[in-house]
Amino acid sequence: MQKAKHDTVLVLDFGAQYSQLIARRVREAGVYSIIVPYTTSAEEIRKMEPVGIIFSGGPCSVGDEGSPRPDQDIFSLGIPILGICYGLQVMSTCLGGHVDCPEKKEYGFAHLDIVDSTSRLLFGVPKLSQIWMSHGDSVDAMPEGFRRTGSTPNCPYTVIENDEKRFYGVQFHPEVVHSHDGFTMIKNFVLRICKASADWNMGSFIEDEVKRIRSIVGDRQVLCGLSGGVDSSVAAVLIHRAIGDQLVCVFVNNGLLRKNEAQNVLDLFGKHFNMRLQYADAEEAFLSALKGVSEPEAKRKIIGKLFVDTFYNEARKCGKIDFLAQGTLYPDVIESRSPSGGPSATIKSHHNVGGLPEDLKWELLEPLKELFKDEVRDLGRELGLPEELVDRHPFPGPGLGVRCIGEITKERLDTLREVDAIFIEEIRKAGLYKEIWQALADLLPVKSVGVQGDGRTYREVCTLRAVTSEDAMTADWYRLPYEVMQRCASRICNEVSGVNRVLYDITSKPPGTIEWE
Repeated sequence: MQKAKHDTVLVLDFGAQYSQLIARRVREAGVYSIIVPYTTSAEEIRKMEPVGIIFSGGPCSVGDEGSPRPDQDIFSLGIPILGICYGLQVMSTCLGGHVDCPEKKEYGFAHLDIVDSTSRLLFGVPKLSQIWMSHGDSVDAMPEGFRRTGSTPNCPYTVIENDEKRFYGVQFHPEVVHSHDGFTMIKNFVLRICKASADWNMGSFIEDEVKRIRSIVGDRQVLCGLSGGVDSSVAAVLIHRAIGDQLVCVFVNNGLLRKNEAQNVLDLFGKHFNMRLQYADAEEAFLSALKGVSEPEAKRKIIGKLFVDTFYNEARKCGKIDFLAQGTLYPDVIESRSPSGGPSATIKSHHNVGGLPEDLKWELLEPLKELFKDEVRDLGRELGLPEELVDRHPFPGPGLGVRCIGEITKERLDTLREVDAIFIEEIRKAGLYKEIWQALADLLPVKSVGVQGDGRTYREVCTLRAVTSEDAMTADWYRLPYEVMQRCASRICNEVSGVNRVLYDITSKPPGTIEWE
């Protein structure tokens, strides 16, 4: 591993569900942060030259046989360390303290009482502060050289500190919003104790990444699969800023895109950003391959395979290519390896195309692989991408193919495009778009009787769905105001000839999924 260009705080991951959130909080303080497995050796860490290390929480008990332990030599590097929850417990154990499992465990809200006003970690934190606990074990004997600076009624050693060694530990989760002053504590550790320079932002990232891309690519050619989504769009614009016409983008129109989406992509990237753009209008090929297919998984496989085949056929028309650019994000990299240092990042399928044919021996270029999704959106704004694209909700790789339930036809897709456009337009007009994680419309293979004008109709049913979520692992249905529902239903039934009934999906995930197919 190479030393980062900016001051860096490492998050040593012990399998915590909040490791990514810790790194994000450090970055929000203006300091670069990356996550590494707890098995990373002290020598590897020394070469990276971090200004600080944070031990994450984790699901294990330090008393369990084989529970995760860091390299003991980490404590001899002279680098400040902050242990969070399990991170506090494992640090205490490694340094000669003792951890026990008391009868009273703490989960949820608690109030931290600052018992030592000289605390460096708790500088600027009110004497009583709400925190978020989630632990069974807790420290019952501090290591030598530590002092107690914060407690709760059930946990006397909630915060401990060793200023001489610059080792600090908290039994709660300062990274979550439920800990009201947690961000202050993280900033105290990063900026006051580690003395990191708060100089990491999207502007500096662009400058560094442009130089890095130029040094890697040289005078060679880069291919990017452009989908019109946030990740591939931001990656393409960033690479284009670095190497200009050495980048060629392939845009495949599979006929499953939203209303006017193909033309919008051509206008934005071809005309506005003046990129080399290879356009494949493959609508007829996709519709032909999908004819008569209704089973969801079969549709996905057909769409995925034909997309890859079309993409590579277009790529072969682009001359000699040396690199394949992908919009892989940091969570994709993290989630593809285990906390114990398992396999490195794998390539996502579909728009991040993997499984290269034998005759296409490209290197990967992944300029976003150190960023989280919200940072990619910030980067897009910094690069001049329009707000509507930067804030776009997630859209499935198979496109409307998974929202046109049942058999896919050109007529049904056009109907769904109109429904979708009205729904998105109305929630934008109501100022609700940014409150919603994902909004979508599905066309159902069900017809209902309706009355429109002086006659009865027999037309298809559509369903609207909007959800809130943090990571798409779970989701709750969004309580769309009745007046917005009414406007959507009225416009859809009046303006879309193929639909005469509108439903609103109020199923959470679980038991449902966000998409219907």
